[in-house]
Amino acid sequence: MGVPAFFRWLSRKYSSIIVHCVEERSKECNGVRIPVDTSKPNPNEVEFDNLYLDMNGIIHPCTHPEDKPAPKNEDEMMVAIFEYIDRLFNIVRPRRVLYMAIDGVAPRAKMNQQRSRRFRASKEGAELTEEKQRMREEIIQRGGYLPPEEIKERFDSNCITPGTEFMDNLAHCLRYYVADRLSNDPGWRNITVFLSDASVPGEGEHKIMDFIRRQRAQPNHDPNTHHCLCGADADLIMLGLATHEPNFTIIREEFKPNKPRPCALCGQMGHEIKDCQGTAREKQGEHDQFADTMPVAEQEFIFIRLCVLREYLERELTMASLPFPFDFERSVDDWVFMCFFVGNDFLPHLPSLEIREGAIDRLVGIYKDVVHKTGGYLTQNGFVNLERVEMIMHAVGVAEDNIFKKRKEDDVSFYHEHQAPAYLTTGQFAPQALGGRDRPQPVHNARHQAFDMRMQSRDHNNRSSAGPSDSSDSRGVKRKAEDSDSEPEPEDNVRLWEEGWKQRYYKTKFDVDVTDEDFKRKVVKSYGCASWKWYFPFHYAPFASDFKDIVGMFSEFEKGTKPFKPLEQLMGVFPAASGNFLPTTWRNLMTSPDSSIIDFYPDDFAIDLNGKKYAWQGVALLPFVDERRLRAALDDVYPDLTSEEVKRNSLGSDVLFVARSHPLCDFIQELYRAQSNEVREKKKKKFVNPEQLVRTGSEGFKDPQYTDGYVFKAVILPGAKIPSKVLKPSDWERSGQGPWRPQLGFNPNRQQAHLNQSAFRRSVKCHSTRGPPVQTIEWTF
Repeated sequence: MGVPAFFRWLSRKYSSIIVHCVEERSKECNGVRIPVDTSKPNPNEVEFDNLYLDMNGIIHPCTHPEDKPAPKNEDEMMVAIFEYIDRLFNIVRPRRVLYMAIDGVAPRAKMNQQRSRRFRASKEGAELTEEKQRMREEIIQRGGYLPPEEIKERFDSNCITPGTEFMDNLAHCLRYYVADRLSNDPGWRNITVFLSDASVPGEGEHKIMDFIRRQRAQPNHDPNTHHCLCGADADLIMLGLATHEPNFTIIREEFKPNKPRPCALCGQMGHEIKDCQGTAREKQGEHDQFADTMPVAEQEFIFIRLCVLREYLERELTMASLPFPFDFERSVDDWVFMCFFVGNDFLPHLPSLEIREGAIDRLVGIYKDVVHKTGGYLTQNGFVNLERVEMIMHAVGVAEDNIFKKRKEDDVSFYHEHQAPAYLTTGQFAPQALGGRDRPQPVHNARHQAFDMRMQSRDHNNRSSAGPSDSSDSRGVKRKAEDSDSEPEPEDNVRLWEEGWKQRYYKTKFDVDVTDEDFKRKVVKSYGCASWKWYFPFHYAPFASDFKDIVGMFSEFEKGTKPFKPLEQLMGVFPAASGNFLPTTWRNLMTSPDSSIIDFYPDDFAIDLNGKKYAWQGVALLPFVDERRLRAALDDVYPDLTSEEVKRNSLGSDVLFVARSHPLCDFIQELYRAQSNEVREKKKKKFVNPEQLVRTGSEGFKDPQYTDGYVFKAVILPGAKIPSKVLKPSDWERSGQGPWRPQLGFNPNRQQAHLNQSAFRRSVKCHSTRGPPVQTIEWTF
């Protein structure tokens, strides 16, 4: 999800880290499109070795875009994803590795955030449908014109979650896509492709980071490897810095605010649904030939150069007169660790630390004083010095009172600077001349009118910043009395800027007294991520001043925890409205009054703004899922799963693809042949016939020569395990009785080196594409 405001703050403070991408476009000759030759040198004048794709940042904009018409069906979505990857590959042009990672089952802490987002998406979708229907009826009653309402099923973006049929089809389609590109695109011919689909546990960015760390741990790792990671989440910047790779670049779409969007009712541009008047559509072109087109500008990409950011941070973090040599890499780890306190995907950030208010600079200043006083850093090899962390939290806690007061003063100052009305409103808030005969109209719906004033003022400011406007009427429109909402304006009962703020905070948010030290210690002790099962069991964070006596507090962690299975995660994050992605009996647990876990799926829920201005910044007050109760309820419905659902509910492995011309191809083939015989004898596995075809997962990619939708041949060894002690590919030994072969197992009579036991516990799969002479080898590990 990322860290709000972090990228904006970083790009403004260190502007040189941003570079616009140079993109070579395909050409057209005599009606034939000539694709870009990605095997040629990179036009950005830098050659990248590895490209990593955080696929969820690609899947979402391709399946439900905000600035262009949505795809009509699932096949068009898959094509859009393919085109997006092609475009990124054209810009980056990796020469060694392409790693595509889709979010798999997440840890419980992340699942809580996913649960909040999916419940919100479902609620907002239902509210939008009701609003559209209400506005449509109102406009038609006024005699306005609206085009006929299209009857089509709304795409539920919640299906982009591990365990759904959509994600299973996507995995099959991506395998087809990779096999096709390795066979036909010269730029792909010599690269190694990894696909980590939704069946592999872990978030996409964390699977990528784990892959990079494993590569760095190899004895033959090249420290000059140039990495490029695609993703829009700001926390990728922190993760990229944490790898300590000197050549690391992030590519992402350039953010352009205030993009024009068509009205959801009439489809015309220039207004939102609440301002729709139902006017007839203007003619688009002389013969209305542009009727179904939208003025869309193609999204551009930017590079974030972490090598330049590292130079900035070195100047920022370097400390003089230290009693020990300054270690920049250690200080980078400390900087990343401190950034976690201002926002991350697993924990609510501390109330006194806001990026927009300079929280990171404040932490850096305190950090330097602590390092000088204590003579050491905060972190070392993944371990945290809690005594020094407590000193930083104490310094922030001392300033908390002034921070909250300053925040209020800034808000008041901003209000006074912008209190002049940007437009003249009508109706209940219309200005009246002193001594005038007309009486003010009665206030019917102050809440909606105030909202309209804010929106009109925002639109006016946007138009003013963009240039002169053609519109002469910027007045507000009064809503009817029957549209009134009985909910009052949200009120901030905590008032952090006034005395007694801590007492009010704990009473309002936790319903406990501030003198309850045991409870505050419990909240602080819960503020740490330790396993797949851990999660922060509160909606609100403690204060920095509450981090007292934390040395030794986090010494015990639960070990050996395992992630949820995909369908179990769906039960933990989906609202009842998205239950159609689940088996019928599982879905009934979300809706049946007799369900033992019906309380996990409320029809409505409150959103606490928690001192923020916008609903999307608020806290969704959803009940936490009790894992024991959930598993107990699922035990009764597990037998109802079909074989296909059982397959979707299992955890998978990364898949490796190489072309036949790749040097690794022969090694994998020999490894597969040697391993398959051993596994056949010991485990009696059922092997897939080498001539059997593998489906693409989408009806739109059927091969014309086959009626069943299969497109390329495969040799698959499901679930096979390579012995824990194996040789490296470079340690082949010539037996003297045949060709070079990888040596499996450990023979004490031959002094063979072997890998770490966890390094090669992998299953093997081989795919060969039919048609061109290029053979694609697919190997899961």
